[in-house]
Amino acid sequence: MKQASRQWFSKLKDTLISLGYIQSKNDYSLFLNKTSTHITILAVYVDDILLTGSDYIEIQHVKQHLNNIFGIKDLGKLHYFLCLEVSQTAEGFLMSQQKFTKELIRDCGFNLKQSASTPLPLNYKLLPDEGTLLEDPTIYRKSSISSHTPDQI
Repeated sequence: MKQASRQWFSKLKDTLISLGYIQSKNDYSLFLNKTSTHITILAVYVDDILLTGSDYIEIQHVKQHLNNIFGIKDLGKLHYFLCLEVSQTAEGFLMSQQKFTKELIRDCGFNLKQSASTPLPLNYKLLPDEGTLLEDPTIYRKSSISSHTPDQI
């Protein structure tokens, strides 16, 4: 039973290679199929497969072939993968980790609805060539920073 996932991946790899895909040398779970005009990318994480590319016909062919061999389930357009949210807009794709970040903050015991004060005014722009440099910045602690104005920091 311990070898089942390894054998599944090995069979998947052999199947993809037979379809003309090349396994990445940098990430063994990434497979690419490039032609002079198109690219198809397939990423595998445990038992999830992310398939994208510029050739719709190739994508449909790979999905059908994998379904014939493995009985895969097509979940449609990508919305969430490996803590990454993906949304499609008119201009392209928007990726964020907002959901993951909120869950992480909540799991650490912080209240997302509670506001917190900051040492600088809202929308204050810091510029690299303004202000005076500190002789020894290690003497300033978090509690002492809030007592200075932006010009003093």
